[in-house]
Amino acid sequence: MNLYGAMMFPTDYAIQPVELAKAVEERGLDSLFFPEHTHIPTSRRSPWPGGGELPMEYSHTHDLFVAMTAAAVATKRIKIGSGICLVIERDPIVLAKEVASLDVVSGGRLIFGIGGGWNAEEMENHGTNFKRRWALLRERVLAMKAIWKGEKAEFHGEFVNFDPIWSWPKPVQPGGPKILLGSEASKAIDRVVEYCDGWMPINRGGDGAKLKAGIDQLREKAKQAGRRFEDFHLGIFGVPPKEDAARRFQEMGFSHLIFGLPPAKADKVLPMLDTYAALAEKLRKG
Repeated sequence: MNLYGAMMFPTDYAIQPVELAKAVEERGLDSLFFPEHTHIPTSRRSPWPGGGELPMEYSHTHDLFVAMTAAAVATKRIKIGSGICLVIERDPIVLAKEVASLDVVSGGRLIFGIGGGWNAEEMENHGTNFKRRWALLRERVLAMKAIWKGEKAEFHGEFVNFDPIWSWPKPVQPGGPKILLGSEASKAIDRVVEYCDGWMPINRGGDGAKLKAGIDQLREKAKQAGRRFEDFHLGIFGVPPKEDAARRFQEMGFSHLIFGLPPAKADKVLPMLDTYAALAEKLRKG
């Protein structure tokens, strides 16, 4: 089943998460995603992947889990997603409880998008070595899965180490919510197949050849690992609100199209949601 959603930086100066989430649900869209940055170092040593000056919204975001919880309690149907959660900046035991709690509060509507991050200074302030971030992310994800799954959980790794613990609540979704990797790194697909449930890259323009190659690679590597390609959740951020472009991404294999919203007031955001909802309805009809 194809899904259609929206993503916006939840800032202090934009339409707030409750109003936005209600608007997304009222228009028949399927999901709402929020990204996160705990802060932005003023050094600006790390270049923004989007090129040019870093937009203001990166340093003005609400806490991710506050924003997602607000959206969850204001709605009944739509999926609420992190797009993405910077696991490498969060304690895995605390994060496991936050994710599980939100999955319970939302009635099992959480999609847990994760990533390794690009801002070296930001993660260094959290004690994370930029060059080891992927190894750290992997262990934290595996540790969280262990916490969600068992009555007692323990984990012993290079970065995460704890003896048996009790931690409730457990997620509503068996084994935890779907974990989608938001990454276009060279080893992204290997990571998806090893410890994730799907892939959620960003459309950065161009002809889509890299994205298509990623889907093909996922199909092959899933087979090699004994996993069913059809079980992976494939979402994509930054879909242009044009029918031909949207259908192109669906033909590639992406079943969850996520349209971008600027961090702006309702008078700008709501008409854009109307456009996205109309396009989604057209796409659903075939």
